[in-house]
Amino acid sequence: MTGTLFLIPNTLGDTETLASVLPEQVQQLTSQLDYFVAENAKTARAFLKLVHARHPLAKPLQEIRIAELNVNTPASALAGLLQPLLAGQDGGLVSEAGVPAVADPGADLVRLAHQHGIPVRPLVGPSSLLLAVMASGLNGQSFAFNGYLPTDAAQRASRIKELEQRSRKEKQTQLFIETPYRNGAMLEALSAACAPGTLICVATDLSLPSESIRTMTAAKWKSAPAPDFHKKPTVFLLLGQ
Repeated sequence: MTGTLFLIPNTLGDTETLASVLPEQVQQLTSQLDYFVAENAKTARAFLKLVHARHPLAKPLQEIRIAELNVNTPASALAGLLQPLLAGQDGGLVSEAGVPAVADPGADLVRLAHQHGIPVRPLVGPSSLLLAVMASGLNGQSFAFNGYLPTDAAQRASRIKELEQRSRKEKQTQLFIETPYRNGAMLEALSAACAPGTLICVATDLSLPSESIRTMTAAKWKSAPAPDFHKKPTVFLLLGQ
């Protein structure tokens, strides 16, 4: 009998928000595991230390096994990460921020777990994408996440226009993210490429004390002061009118 792969959310950046964004049941279950897969073992241990402050861990922190899975992990190594579960041990997939397997390399491990008949259990926690949709006022019935847009200015402008056209035609909210230090350039590109009436939402530091969410037309964004979002995780949304 195999173990279960638990998908464990993390906070979206502020360690003080652990108690407010992760239910007690999730914290307790996390504390009972002694095998984890994470993008970075060091930050995963920092997360487990926060959990330990509220719930004793199954083993001393230094004895808990944490395997790494990130963009540099070859596909051939994924099977090895599941070996403890195939041997009957439960394990946790921990995100660096937010929920695992969404805009996250853990998705490949989850797919492989299904192929091996390993039960997968997603746990409740913060998702920046869903929080952004909720708070944007844009269409929450139909939306699409597009990851990162091109960094080349011309290609980015072309991609924005494509997404805007799709949004207008299908009445579908389009979401994307950017490397935090390029947030300013992204907002400028959006307000320049989009039609004046297209709605643009900028959602920054979601669930954190510094949270900021603003939805305005492209025309209004052109003249509005830039948000305080430099080097802060931000979700961008648009809806063509």
